[in-house]
Amino acid sequence: MRMLCSGAARSLFSSSVSLTFSSPKRHLKLSSFSFFKPYSHSSPHKSPIKMSRTTIEHIVLFKVKDNTDPTKVNTMLNSLNSLVSLDAVLHIAAGPLYRVKSSPISFTHMLHSRYSSKDNLNAYSAHPSHVTAVKESVLPICEDIMAVDWIADDLQGPVVPAPGSAIRLTFLKLKENLREDVKNEILAVIKGIKGNFGEINQITCGENFSPARAKGYSIASLAVFPTVSEMEAVDSKEELVNLQKEKVRDYLESVIVVDYVVPSPQSASL
Repeated sequence: MRMLCSGAARSLFSSSVSLTFSSPKRHLKLSSFSFFKPYSHSSPHKSPIKMSRTTIEHIVLFKVKDNTDPTKVNTMLNSLNSLVSLDAVLHIAAGPLYRVKSSPISFTHMLHSRYSSKDNLNAYSAHPSHVTAVKESVLPICEDIMAVDWIADDLQGPVVPAPGSAIRLTFLKLKENLREDVKNEILAVIKGIKGNFGEINQITCGENFSPARAKGYSIASLAVFPTVSEMEAVDSKEELVNLQKEKVRDYLESVIVVDYVVPSPQSASL
């Protein structure tokens, strides 16, 4: 793994765990993309509320090829939309990114899904409907894909984020040969963020257990805010944020941070 200098790592981390960022912001208009289902969706027979439970988080980031035919984009969106009906799936939300805060790759879309077990995630991945959607609709129009999976030990609140919720996703690539207790320290800092920022409705984090498509990023976190306003309110609390950054920034080689807004179902045809 290529090591970045300490200064570069510090700069990248300023865009990560603390949930406040200094890197240039790139806003992606929701109406400009229709590449995955741009809304949070759960099957009618599945309850959207699951309190305090172990859950598997599955995140995929996509970079759609420039000038992709909108018809092909809509076809893929519809294919992925239908996967919510699979018994293994608790939740799927996919759509255009609202903002790329920090990333070496210009991702355009995000897929977020949740499962009650690793077995159910595997069942979803191997299901013929999923395989067909990926082969026929996703791969032909994407030039880059990244995926990370982790266990959310104590998910508090709804499995399905409400429409209008803002989601901040952070992937961390650690420096080589860190001790296991250092990884635990980093995870503890992330878990403690919610207590310092009341604007956060829900936060999960964990160590990736599917390294094949993760590009070397081994720790992930996902924070859910009621709206974009609460997410940006956290960004403005620089002094408190800096206290969190100092705890782990020297352990990091690289960081990816993206923001996503869960639109209402009426936005599905955009």
